Amino acid sequence: MKSDRIASVESAAVPDVVELARVVAQQRAEMDRLREQAAMSVVMERAKGVVMALDGSTADAAEETLHERAKAARRTLLEECWITLGELAPVRPCGETHTPRPQEVDRSSTQAPEPFAAPDDVADALGRLGRALVHVDTHQTLARCLLDHLAPDLDAESVMIYVRRSDGGLELAGHAGVDDGLAARWRQVPPFSGVAVVHALRSGEPCWLEDFSRDSARYLLIGEPPERWQSRVWLPLRGGDGSDVCIGVLRGRPGVFTPRERAHLRGVVRLCAGRLRSFTSSTAPVRESEADAVQSLFAALPVPAMLLTPLVSSSGDVEDFRVDAATAQAADLLGGSSGDPTGRRLREVRPDLTDLPVWQGCLDVLTGGGPFESEPFAHQETVDGALELATYSVRVSRLEDALVVIWLRHASSDRQEQRLAELQRLGNIGWANWNLSRDEASWSAQVFAILDRDPADGPVRLDGLPGLALPEDRAALRAAVETLLREGLPFDAPFRIRGGRGVRHLRLIAEVVADAHGTPFEVHGVVQDLTARRRAELALVESERAILTQHDVLQSERILVARLQHALLPLPDKVIDLSGLRVEVAYLPAQAGIHVGGDWFSAVELPDGDSLFVIGDVAGHGVDAVATMAQLRFTAKGMVSTGSSLTGALSRLNSLLLHTRDAHGTATMVLARYHAADRRLVWAQAGHPPPLLLRDGEASYLPRPPGMLLGATSVPYFEEAEHHLEPGDRILLYTDGLVERAPENIDVGLARLADAAVAHPEDAPGSLGTLLDVMLEDERRDDVCVLDIRVPREA
Repeated sequence: MKSDRIASVESAAVPDVVELARVVAQQRAEMDRLREQAAMSVVMERAKGVVMALDGSTADAAEETLHERAKAARRTLLEECWITLGELAPVRPCGETHTPRPQEVDRSSTQAPEPFAAPDDVADALGRLGRALVHVDTHQTLARCLLDHLAPDLDAESVMIYVRRSDGGLELAGHAGVDDGLAARWRQVPPFSGVAVVHALRSGEPCWLEDFSRDSARYLLIGEPPERWQSRVWLPLRGGDGSDVCIGVLRGRPGVFTPRERAHLRGVVRLCAGRLRSFTSSTAPVRESEADAVQSLFAALPVPAMLLTPLVSSSGDVEDFRVDAATAQAADLLGGSSGDPTGRRLREVRPDLTDLPVWQGCLDVLTGGGPFESEPFAHQETVDGALELATYSVRVSRLEDALVVIWLRHASSDRQEQRLAELQRLGNIGWANWNLSRDEASWSAQVFAILDRDPADGPVRLDGLPGLALPEDRAALRAAVETLLREGLPFDAPFRIRGGRGVRHLRLIAEVVADAHGTPFEVHGVVQDLTARRRAELALVESERAILTQHDVLQSERILVARLQHALLPLPDKVIDLSGLRVEVAYLPAQAGIHVGGDWFSAVELPDGDSLFVIGDVAGHGVDAVATMAQLRFTAKGMVSTGSSLTGALSRLNSLLLHTRDAHGTATMVLARYHAADRRLVWAQAGHPPPLLLRDGEASYLPRPPGMLLGATSVPYFEEAEHHLEPGDRILLYTDGLVERAPENIDVGLARLADAAVAHPEDAPGSLGTLLDVMLEDERRDDVCVLDIRVPREA
């Protein structure tokens, strides 16, 4: 927005602020005195509310109690009030408690309040609430504080606070647990009968709504739908200044409020009394003739405006502003449903104001930062009964210790100019015009920014535009311009320029406008910066090229590793017999990914007639895993064949893995030796799942002897275990790819394998495939290797 436009609006619409300053200056001393008095009143009322909530006394009795305590302790009344707010100790005669009776709930409002003493747990809860109330400064924060306090003990889901206004109606001043849409629809409640909150304020007694079907027939209940809250209560609080308040506590569950809950809620209302009075005293306008004169002056202003006085916290920071005067138009721009903002806190009228730039602008103006003007913003308003979208900006100026806030309405031409500028900036596009008959050119500001040209140098002639391009792009751009001027053909030409931001990719679209005789006299053009899109395209092409190259490399590696694995780990094509045992072998590579794993097996008959069965899994994939697998497989077979014990072989394999591979290589393994003479199976393991034994239709896992992961430590420990096999037994050795499924625990997979083996006891050759089909229904993410060993039944 241009500064000369803003000055013209101000000079025509804003009154003489000097005269206004004189009026406000006369109030300053009196306002300071009233602020000091209000601060004392706030602390006093909060302390009285604490005493009233804890021992059930009246307001006068609570004040007398504070005076007596201060006198006895030789303290000032203000000191005693702050000590009461800090300690919040329950005050009641020793051993005396009182629980309200159900018949006490609906006593007449004309009777004096009955003494109230909270149970111990309620008093403790009220003490915690009192501490939290010290930091509450608006109805909205009070509602959130009460919901946090009441939700755990009373299952409260929502809290609503209504304030009676001068016209007799009610206004929703604070809410928590209620969505903004519902709060907006119920913000204003007319003083009609049939509304529970109105009934509670008129009678001066709590309105307990505990039977939804009965209450919904009697009252118009808040909620969309009303069934959301099955039980609720409206608790009135009469203020001495006439601004009555009613607090609503709404619950989702049905049922009555217990005597303890009712006592708790009465204590909450008593505790909030002083806090709510402090809201009234801190937001009430100064009722002096000067304040009336200021308000009358603002009421006569033809523009939206308001006068703000900063409210400073005990730490010296500005925590809010009080609206001392405001025009009707300002109330509409702040939010028409909030009512007249005069005398109220600004954050109470507009809670989200602290998130907007104008809030920081007000703070900067107070600290001497000069006037603040916001960016233009759209506002929907009603003009002659129709909705219209208008554009405003906010201007904040300092007037002694106060702020004058004015809303400036922009004309439609200004809005169109602003929208066009935003469109060019967001799209990084600008317009250009060349008048051929007068040899004149005009560019938008965005064209100068795109071409990296100083606006002081002016626009370039159309035939001089190719000179801005890189040498390799000049010929094509010059040919397009010459064809446009000679034949009138429009063009869309890409070209590049070099500037302070490096090489940039641009696009020029131009068309010619001819007169009645067909002679070109004007050229319209658009210049667009395509640098970001062009860089993204080049990056995408490079990424695709790199992906294809990497895919080819990985595919070649997979083929190589698969061939190497097949050469090192040949699979038998039929069932084999070893030492009188029938052995089936299955190896299934992973389906997910492109790497080959390190799962392997070995099943050989030893020179002495025994058999050696080995199954293992090397961590990792690819060539390294296959190489480690081959090294472990052949070394294990050689060690056991030459007489090494199983545990000795595992220890040497661990040393081999530590010294010939990198320090991070690990492997798991099961070594098993079958003694055919007495059908003994001696086995040891290194961090591997245990073998599964099937006997007489039942499945069980062999108890694992101690054994450590290969490659995990230089001082491993292994033990052997022995199991006697019987005719008809079946032993399954397997790698973890058979039983592991992310993200479940491996115990679930082990149980699934046992159940599947029992459910499919087929004994015919090839029956291992049936078991694998049951276990591997989904995509395999790891290699699977299985040794199916069967002891034949005796004839």
